[in-house]
Amino acid sequence: MLTPNQFEQYQSEGYTFVPNALPKELLQELCDVTEEICSQASELTEHSAVLDLEPSHTPQNPKVRRIKQPQNVHPFYKELARHPAVIDPIKPILGPNIRLRAGCKINMKNPNHGSPVEWHQDWAFYPHTNQSVLAVGILLDDMDETNGPIKFLPNSHQGPVYSHHSAGAFCGAINVDEEGVDVSEAVEVYGSAGSMTIHHARLVHGSAVNRSDKRRRILFYEYTSADAWPLAGVEHLTNFEEFNSRMVCGEPTLEPRMESVPVRMPLPIAPYQGSIYENQRTLSKRFFTE
Repeated sequence: MLTPNQFEQYQSEGYTFVPNALPKELLQELCDVTEEICSQASELTEHSAVLDLEPSHTPQNPKVRRIKQPQNVHPFYKELARHPAVIDPIKPILGPNIRLRAGCKINMKNPNHGSPVEWHQDWAFYPHTNQSVLAVGILLDDMDETNGPIKFLPNSHQGPVYSHHSAGAFCGAINVDEEGVDVSEAVEVYGSAGSMTIHHARLVHGSAVNRSDKRRRILFYEYTSADAWPLAGVEHLTNFEEFNSRMVCGEPTLEPRMESVPVRMPLPIAPYQGSIYENQRTLSKRFFTE
């Protein structure tokens, strides 16, 4: 469970950090399964339904930057999403009834490059009827100041939802100059493999290029309270049984909780689809240099 200080940090700053959340054997299995999935990249020349590739990728020199929806790729990831080591720390925040969102991923920064992720709020991608929505980030590798650590802008979850649009369409990123977002106070998070970040869906965050010779991989699970329902156009509930099968603890409900929260819809859709990296290609002014 979260300590009182961790819970208070999440409430006030919009994020917290849980060191050594995963037992060593569970972390090792996570790394082994991830390596197994990434080995498929040597057969690819372009993105697949599972793997998103770095622009410099070749089959001879494979470079994966994301595993898409890992919970649908290998049963281990779905089991891990329900593990007490992952779920127990978020129960004080979301309550006893928790659903896994479909859009989980493993973001990877390869040594000596590793694509940046521009400043954004997850909420811009998937607003809900209330803001009991968060992401858990499980570190597969040690994360320090050299290998593109995640950066959180404290307290930004209590501010506006910024425009994530460019040239009239969604781009999944904030032009911080146009929006007047001061990211000088952003905090870099460092930690050892097996540790875990928890951040609010409205928190502004991003990460720079990996300038080191070390990998930096993070498995992101997205969770909501069961009574937080995706707004129309964000997630098409064509399969209600599948929607409820993503309950990781507690019971589902047919009564969404409505909350007065700011929303901008992610429409028209981004010209480039497949991952946040593709969405962000049309950002009018990038913050992080390649």
